[in-house]
Amino acid sequence: MFISRIPLNAGRYGAQQLIASPYRMHAAVEACFPPSIVRQTEEGRILWRLDFNKESHSVWLYVVSPAKPDFTHIVEQAGWPMYQEWESKDYTPVLNRINVGARFNFRLRANPVHKVAHDKFAGHGKPQDGKRLGHVTVEQQSQWLIDRSESNGFNVLQHKGNYQLVVSQRKKECFQRTEQGGQRKGDKVTISTVLFDGSLEVTDAEKFKHALCFGIGRAKGFGCGLLTVAPIKVNPSVE
Repeated sequence: MFISRIPLNAGRYGAQQLIASPYRMHAAVEACFPPSIVRQTEEGRILWRLDFNKESHSVWLYVVSPAKPDFTHIVEQAGWPMYQEWESKDYTPVLNRINVGARFNFRLRANPVHKVAHDKFAGHGKPQDGKRLGHVTVEQQSQWLIDRSESNGFNVLQHKGNYQLVVSQRKKECFQRTEQGGQRKGDKVTISTVLFDGSLEVTDAEKFKHALCFGIGRAKGFGCGLLTVAPIKVNPSVE
């Protein structure tokens, strides 16, 4: 597995098109790999996420993948062609160091949804078996992640009874599926996304590695599900 990142030049029209459409970005990320490369293996799958930093006005594309990506076309369309400033690193050393009890700061952009038996907006209580709706409130979205933490091999840390979890960039994204050449394809896609930042402790190393390599939740093709981590020092005040 590899973890990679590349800065995007938000001042360029090509970058603005990619940033505005998760479907276009999905296609651009897929194009980083030749047809002979398998997009998903026993080790993991292709995951990506856009990170926005308001202070530095920067936009970074992060990718985790079974093979090393070639971002040349993204640089030409949405970067700085004179400066190929992308990084790709072997993810294996990081994965091998994960063990029970390890603590990390983490970031995850996700699509928190839940199934409903009836959609009250459909009228007259019309059954909508299997229909998925996005969680609306910060509390619902936070609980969505907390409920999935155990099955993904971690616990969100708490301090004085409060979860060390920040929920931001909550938005509904609407975009049109497109074909090559810009032709519209199918219906409009709508997903609710949220950015989670927080601290966690690993409770099951294998499940946690699977979460890092296969993602968490739905809409993985549209920039959700990629969990990234950075080690933190053990703090006795954190319970």
